[in-house]
Amino acid sequence: MTNPPDDRPTAESRPYQPRGAAVSVLYSHDPEVIVSGPAGTGKSRACLEKLFLCVNKYPATRALIIRKTRESLSETALVTWETKVVPARHPCLIGPQRRLRQHYAFSNGSEIIVGGLDKTSKVMSSEYDLIFVQEATELAESEWEALTTRLRNGKMPYQQLLADCNPGAPTHWLKQRANKGATKLLESRHEDNPEIWDEATGKYTAKGADYIAKLDALTGPRKPRLRHGIWAQAEGVVYTGWDPREHLVDRFNVPHDWPRYWVIDFGYTTPFVWQEWAADHDGRLFLIREIYHTKGLVEDHAKRISELTLGSPRPRLIICDHDAEDRATLERHLRMSTEAAQKAVSIGIQEVQKRLEFAGDSRARLFIMRDAVVARDPDLVAASKPACTAEEFDSYIWDVGAGRKGGEEPMKRDDHGLDATRYLCMHIASNDTGPQEYGSPKPSHQPLAGLPAGTFG
Repeated sequence: MTNPPDDRPTAESRPYQPRGAAVSVLYSHDPEVIVSGPAGTGKSRACLEKLFLCVNKYPATRALIIRKTRESLSETALVTWETKVVPARHPCLIGPQRRLRQHYAFSNGSEIIVGGLDKTSKVMSSEYDLIFVQEATELAESEWEALTTRLRNGKMPYQQLLADCNPGAPTHWLKQRANKGATKLLESRHEDNPEIWDEATGKYTAKGADYIAKLDALTGPRKPRLRHGIWAQAEGVVYTGWDPREHLVDRFNVPHDWPRYWVIDFGYTTPFVWQEWAADHDGRLFLIREIYHTKGLVEDHAKRISELTLGSPRPRLIICDHDAEDRATLERHLRMSTEAAQKAVSIGIQEVQKRLEFAGDSRARLFIMRDAVVARDPDLVAASKPACTAEEFDSYIWDVGAGRKGGEEPMKRDDHGLDATRYLCMHIASNDTGPQEYGSPKPSHQPLAGLPAGTFG
């Protein structure tokens, strides 16, 4: 690599060797820069390396690492930052654990703040020289523009809003912003990542070949986006009414008198899904909490559910997938009865679709809290698989394979959370008694004998 210009960040020699788009990230002084590309190309690593170099070179620099929610940073960007970017035993690592971390301090007076847009008062009241947004497609354009107003600390020769993302739909505001020239778009490739691609042999590494095979197995729009880095429109998507700008909502305090529903879709090699839904007095459903995890025993999930819901209102109903053994195990450990789900696929899909559409008050009837998933499954994340219900919508497509009529049935993969969602919507539709049902909850199931008093509030 050629010597960088004088104003490029420099630091002691370290193992990191940038390639392709990563080099462009380090050189760029553009006010807004987004590095987009497939999963596993080292986008976040490049951006974080730049932050480390800049805060060390320019004294009193203030930088920000941010994502849509603060919780999601702990097991994503901050893992890369602490294990790959910052040298071992560096003084800035002294302090709280990642999930409690609020900043990293440097001996030259520089500081890196960490935060989420779910708690804007903590990050939007300060001024910065450099801001890194991880997975910028999660943001609304208004949030992106608000961040640009915080770039005025003046300790670096230039101020920059830097971000990474996996590609989304070509109509996404971020792609449109790049098309207009307001944001510089850098495109990364798997060949940029030394862990994936061996330049000496011109072939994938053993680790890279295994990872690429996983990406090749993806379906729907996730494959062109995560395998090839294409801003692709979903074709044949089942839930055409899904719009994350409308249906994903920030966390709020759920009133105690809103009825709760639990829904379970069993799995082990595929995800086990437990969803806790709340219904407001107008019948709107909100997914407020979920477990979405592979390789867990039913009894262990039951214990976790009991811990998560301690002190919460008990559910009106627990709806389960039909596996008799798993249902019996769940009931025994929860000490609660369950009801078998109504599994008619076509009718259930229609009921979910109705709730996604805008009603007479210009609002939908189904919402998901952005941070509903309790903990992201690292195996699913590593395989670029959906790691929560909200991430399934984009890859849930109609099966147009040989021997089937187009649009007859959806593909049976990456549908575990959506199956559970369908079960609930089917139950509500078949037992609908109007808004009064939600205002005057009367639990339709009883705890099994021996349930400790106050277990569920």
